[in-house]
Amino acid sequence: MTTYLLAGGGTAGHVNPLLAVADRIRDREPDANILVLGTKEGLEARLVPDRGYELLTIARLPFPRRLNRAALSFPRRFREAVAQTRHYLESRGVDVVVGFGGYASAPAYRAAHAIQLPLALHEANARPGFANRLGARYTKTVGVAFHGTRLRNATWVGMPLRREIEQLDRHSARAEAFGMFGLDPTKRTLLVTGGSTGARSINATVFNSVADIIGAGWQVLHIAGNGSELIDAGTPGYRLMRYCDRMDLAIAVADLAVARSGSGTVSEFAAVGLPAIFVPYPVGNGEQRFNADDAVKAGGAIVLADAAFTPEWVRSSLVPLLQDPAAIAELAARIATVGARDGADRMVDLLHSARK
Repeated sequence: MTTYLLAGGGTAGHVNPLLAVADRIRDREPDANILVLGTKEGLEARLVPDRGYELLTIARLPFPRRLNRAALSFPRRFREAVAQTRHYLESRGVDVVVGFGGYASAPAYRAAHAIQLPLALHEANARPGFANRLGARYTKTVGVAFHGTRLRNATWVGMPLRREIEQLDRHSARAEAFGMFGLDPTKRTLLVTGGSTGARSINATVFNSVADIIGAGWQVLHIAGNGSELIDAGTPGYRLMRYCDRMDLAIAVADLAVARSGSGTVSEFAAVGLPAIFVPYPVGNGEQRFNADDAVKAGGAIVLADAAFTPEWVRSSLVPLLQDPAAIAELAARIATVGARDGADRMVDLLHSARK
């Protein structure tokens, strides 16, 4: 029996591929012992136990970006996190460590390297984070979600996807999706989503442009996020939701999407051939802009700066696109050329090579 420790967490971008790989290991090796290393504060604290995996925790340790008290104490706290992780590795008889970036990964990489355990890692973003840049120094087993990712020893494997996306048949799921969302099956649907917390600028522009979009003959499924204060006025052809726990059906019903370009969103849309207008999150290290590169270069998506996504742009550019079915079909065909549904299998194949 092999014991795996999968390290990562904090955000859905780290947790979802981790869980996809964990599930695929369990599919292939029913007797495997799968442990997850994370923090008490990240999404993993809820999602990992809910999926039936044991969560081991270490302190949340953001890498300091400026010189302050936290930065001065970082070396000591990092050593403590590495020591705690090494204790887990040794006391639980871990055979392989697999990291996905995020707060828990860097200590796991350092601890695995110290005791010479096989190590593999997966980078979900086109621009690698600090933890995986560190981890790539310790192993040649490095899987990446995007072809353009610059990371030492990178091998493209694609994104390990949630099973409901990996197995999604959009055509057969559409009838259920139309019924669930109360949408008209005779009309095309624009899906708008900024992720679970929403995207205020996208929400505002779409909300103020509903008449133009509906006037183009489309309907709108708008998933505004838990923090949204928008109120659905009952406009025919406009369905507003704060949260959707069946994103597979939201994707199935959509003919075009407007969304942030998080790595998971880009990968899921490409895997099922859903074309998109990507509006990258304008704060942070800019990784969302790079995440969309493969889709844009293939001609399957459009990237627009957050500040440029305005009602004026909707009228001048989006509405003409909505009125051009051939252009939408071409976008769909092209984004599908960069998508992959077998990222979890590819990543598990790769991590097994780390043990040889």
